[in-house]
Amino acid sequence: MPRTLTAPIARRAGSTPAGPAQAPRATRLLLRGGVLAGPLFLVAGTAQGLTRDGFAFTRNAISQLALGEAGWIQTANFLLTAALLAAGAIGLRRALRRGAGGTWGPVLVGVLAASFLAAALFAADAGAGFPAGAPDATSLSADGAAHMISGMAGYLALCAAFLVLAGPLAARGHRGWAVASRLVPLGVLAGFAGSSATVLAFTLGAGLGLVWLAAVTARLLTDVSHP
Repeated sequence: MPRTLTAPIARRAGSTPAGPAQAPRATRLLLRGGVLAGPLFLVAGTAQGLTRDGFAFTRNAISQLALGEAGWIQTANFLLTAALLAAGAIGLRRALRRGAGGTWGPVLVGVLAASFLAAALFAADAGAGFPAGAPDATSLSADGAAHMISGMAGYLALCAAFLVLAGPLAARGHRGWAVASRLVPLGVLAGFAGSSATVLAFTLGAGLGLVWLAAVTARLLTDVSHP
């Protein structure tokens, strides 16, 4: 009889209060990868741009840093970012689960990850004085075209992802985040439109998108870490 009575008591003593469960550790690690992706890419790109001979942010795109003798650093930067974005996409899928945000948000972030992989495989064209000694204008090569198209597709997918993820953010009570996620794509697209005047506008628009993706992922990571 004592053994029969003590078993339920032991189970009750070791139980936890009812409530939303914390996301598995693997999901949280994947989301952290998504948080790191954009900032690491931008920090590495900025550091290279400030130290590479002939590079100027007003006329050269960060993608061009993959050219020249030290180009392998930027190629590695593309590959690492692609891997971290893919991890973040999987983490978003696990964290959001079902619903429009949980299905299409991660898919669209995955498209962005694929575009960074393509950027590593297909180099941008030289030009605008970079690498040092390159002419100001060059013809568009097949690799350069693939690089440009994949990059545009990736950032358009990112803009769409923000619109999709606004729904889950609002549903979790983060209404300000939801509003911002609907407005940030305008800033990204404005940067792309301004690239005809200066390449720096494109870089700032793309950077805005990557930073906001990191912020949104961090917000959702906080939710699943402290439900």
